[in-house]
Order: sequence, then C-alpha cells, then structure tokens
Amino acid sequence: MGLNPWEADDSKDAEAIKKYETKTKEWRLIERVVLGLQKEQRSARRWGIFFKLLTFGYLFVILGIYLFADSFAPEIDESGPHTAVVQVKGVIADGEEASADAIIHALRKAFKAEDSTAVILRINSPGGSPVQSGYVYDEVKRLRELHPDKKAYAVITDIGASGAYYIAAAADEIYADKASLVGSIGVVSSGFGFVDLMEKVGVERRNLIAGENKTFLDPFSPLSDKDRAFWQTVLNTTHKQFIEQVRQGRGDRLKENDQLFSGLVWTGEQAVDLGLVDGLGSSSYVARQIIGAEKLVDYTPKGTPFEQLIDQLGVSFAKSMATQLGLNGAVQLR
Repeated sequence: MGLNPWEADDSKDAEAIKKYETKTKEWRLIERVVLGLQKEQRSARRWGIFFKLLTFGYLFVILGIYLFADSFAPEIDESGPHTAVVQVKGVIADGEEASADAIIHALRKAFKAEDSTAVILRINSPGGSPVQSGYVYDEVKRLRELHPDKKAYAVITDIGASGAYYIAAAADEIYADKASLVGSIGVVSSGFGFVDLMEKVGVERRNLIAGENKTFLDPFSPLSDKDRAFWQTVLNTTHKQFIEQVRQGRGDRLKENDQLFSGLVWTGEQAVDLGLVDGLGSSSYVARQIIGAEKLVDYTPKGTPFEQLIDQLGVSFAKSMATQLGLNGAVQLR
C-alpha cells in the first residue's frame, strides 16, 4: 500500500512545529538568561554606586572633622578660683600622651593661669623614659620657684611607679589611694637574644662595623661579659640619679629602709609609712580639703577629634606595646 500524501504532509508539519517549539523554548531560555544578567548588572551597578557614595561620604566626614576640629573642641572654663589639673597618664615616652612636651606645656599653662590656686599632677602611669621623667621633674621644680604662691601636688590613682614616681617626687606633697601602687624606684633595660634561633634556622649574621663596640647589645650576637658589665654601670648610674632626685624631692620625710630603692612597689597605705606619700586621698579630696579650691580644671592638652579617632582605631597601640615590653631596648624607669 502507498503512503497517503496527506498523512505525509501532516507528519512534516508536526515535525516542523516541534522544531519551532524547541527553538522557541531555547530563545526564551536565552532571553531569560540575558534578562537575568542585565538585571544582575543593574543591581551590581546600583550597589557599586551606593558603596562609592558611602565611601566618599565617610571621607568627607573625616575631612570635615580634621578641618573643623577646633570648632568642636570643648572650651576650658578657667574663670574663678580653681585647682588646675595636669594628667600624667600611660607610658612616659617621647611621642606618647605622657610625653615631657605635653606635660610641660600643660604645667606652664596651669601655673600661669591667674585663677588657679594650686596645681595637681594626677598620675596614673607605670613609668617610662628617665629622660622624659627628668625633664618634667626639673620643670616642676622650676615652676614652683617661679610661682612660690602656688603649690604643686601629685595625686597617684591606680599606679605611680618608677618614672611616674620620679615626677611625683618634684611636687610639694604626694597623695594616693590606700590601694594605689607606689614606688618601684629602679631601672630596667630588657630585650631579646636570637643567637641560637639564627643557628637553628641556618641564617648567617653578616654585620660589618667600624668601631669595636658598634654592635653593642645586638640581639643577633652573644652578650659578652664585658658588654654586660658596662651596661650594668649605665643602669647603676641612672638608678643613682633617680635615687638622688627622690631624696632631694622628699627630704627627711623618707623613712630609711633597705628595700626603699630596690625596685619594689608598695600600696598607698604602705607608702605613707615609708614616707613616699604624704597622705591618702583623691584629686577631689586634695582640691577640697588641702587646697581649698574644689573646682577642678583640666589643663591637659586634648587631641583634636580626628587625632582621638585615630588613636581609638589603634594606630599607636603597637608602639605603646613595644615600649611596654621593652622591645626597643631603651633604658626604662618601670
């Protein structure tokens, strides 16, 4: 039997329709994919613009704070009789919050102020550089002579040790809380040696010098007995200077004790018995009961809001930790 021509046409039409539907589905799929990509690109562009605007806005805010920082700085009310306060807070070192430059600048302003009745050094510091501490000590002495009508008081809060106590000794009187940590009249120089480690990892130290002692205290070279002995004389000399200044500042109020200058630290209550402290009390107590001018005015330099923001972000954290841990190898009153 022969194939019906009508049936053949129907078969071809069905096949053509099927191919057309298949191609239509493919194009629709491609169309959906393209539209999806376009949608994602538009969304990505919108988010990109949003984050760019957010970044620019953040930068403009920071720039505004930097340019107009002085406008936001709180004004100090120096009117009327008051007790001037200068903070000695944190590690005493050049470039730190408790640097000699910052403290001395505040002290001069506090002593010069017409309405300041007396000056309080509010101390909360473990110590630091003997040089920076010495600068402040000498300046307190000088300002006391220049302004004999104004007394200087040191008030120790949590801790007033080593270089911080060095500064306190320059004041007319020292006060602390009964639980404050006071003293630590000693000198320390700490660091690390990496000689054995270098040998273990197979690293050769190549260090050319002109001057036999140029590699003195090099952490990658062994510490010789000669170097140790010499450095000990430096520490002993610095310690002697420290003791002399404390004796000069405290005078006959010090009670002789074999451990007084050994580097030990005492509570405020013990420090009173040793003559390191004159009495127990806070800054408010001293201003109210001893000085008679209850109003406290802080003359400590405040960083601009921009600088305070940077500090809060931890820019100075690593440097402070290095100083505290003695990684810089400097002599420390701590």
